[in-house]
Amino acid sequence: MLGRRRALDDALAEHEGLAALEARDRAFARLLVATALRRLGEIDALIDARLTHPLPPRAMRARDALRLGVAQIVFLGTPAHAAVDTAVAPMSGRLATYRGLVNAVLRAIARDGVSPRNDAARLNTPDWLWQSWTGAFGAETAQRIAEAHLTEPALDITVKSNPNALADALGATILPTGTLRRMGGGSVAELPGYGDGTWWVQDAAAALPAKMLGDVAGKRVADLCAAPGGKAAQLAAGGARLTAIDISAKRVAQLRANLARLGLAAECRVADARKPISGERFDAILLDAPCSGTGTIRRHPDIARLKSPDDVARLTVVQHDMLDAAAAALTPGGVMVYAVCSLQQEEGPDQVEALLARNPLMSRERLRASEVPTEFVSPSGDLQTLPCHWPEHGGLDGFYAARLIRAVGS
Repeated sequence: MLGRRRALDDALAEHEGLAALEARDRAFARLLVATALRRLGEIDALIDARLTHPLPPRAMRARDALRLGVAQIVFLGTPAHAAVDTAVAPMSGRLATYRGLVNAVLRAIARDGVSPRNDAARLNTPDWLWQSWTGAFGAETAQRIAEAHLTEPALDITVKSNPNALADALGATILPTGTLRRMGGGSVAELPGYGDGTWWVQDAAAALPAKMLGDVAGKRVADLCAAPGGKAAQLAAGGARLTAIDISAKRVAQLRANLARLGLAAECRVADARKPISGERFDAILLDAPCSGTGTIRRHPDIARLKSPDDVARLTVVQHDMLDAAAAALTPGGVMVYAVCSLQQEEGPDQVEALLARNPLMSRERLRASEVPTEFVSPSGDLQTLPCHWPEHGGLDGFYAARLIRAVGS
């Protein structure tokens, strides 16, 4: 997966053998790979400490087998004999020469035991991310962000109505922002209310940008980069006359299916949000722009290993163009919320400051204390959630969002 730079969820979805497994085994397979990615720095350090010579590039599959074995033994509590057998079994053909090494390294780790590392957060965070977060938020907060990434997140749910009744049915708690949070596993599709279209999965932080548009009932609203549809569902449920746009036909089909399950209506289009929306103006626009996703590493630990500064640089060009196109499509006095699930300043605050500098028709509207928890409001008045926020509730994703207004009479 890492060698081919494939996202974890995409790689699992395309794996033919995985679909044949029982639901419980599929869930464990994902947990295993996600744990190995989440703890990759620690795992590689444990492996390297027991190698007399570095493994050559051609032995990457042997290293991956070791990584999965260590993840099971050290972090998932799998009996050592089972973890060793599972890791050694694929070592055939050209890899047969590494069978003994894989066996010996894993048995040594199981025999010696592993004490918790004080530098786990630093070891499991790539240098470029650590440095960027330290520069943006300070060393202490960067440490807390990295520590938050080491735990598996809960399931967050947005409800169309009556959250109290559904919380009881799901065994969930209601967070201060209204999101339901449920601990524990199980198939999402089999949980109460899912088949009835009562709710959808959405991180508590991801539910905040749509709320920043205020009352959208009866307004003409565009949701740009809308798939898979969590924010679109919020806007449609709020009574917006919604146009939901995404560049991918496959993702738009998924968007339509999700809205249909929820019994919500929207005009769904396949279009490139970097290009002007010809002849149309909207009262409100939500631009949830494509980004590096570094705010969602606790849910998608592969992002830390797949993304790079080059990806951020490439995406900032796309975000720049989308902001300009969205600003041009607003009615005078219209409101736009620009959002990214990224912790990178280049994709968030820097983009907004650049837009305001080049477009005198646009201005920032600060968030009010009554809209979101105070700790989520940046010094500039924008939304900034961090994975280390709400530790008493189990954390949340990192999101940045700014509310922007087009001048009246423009």
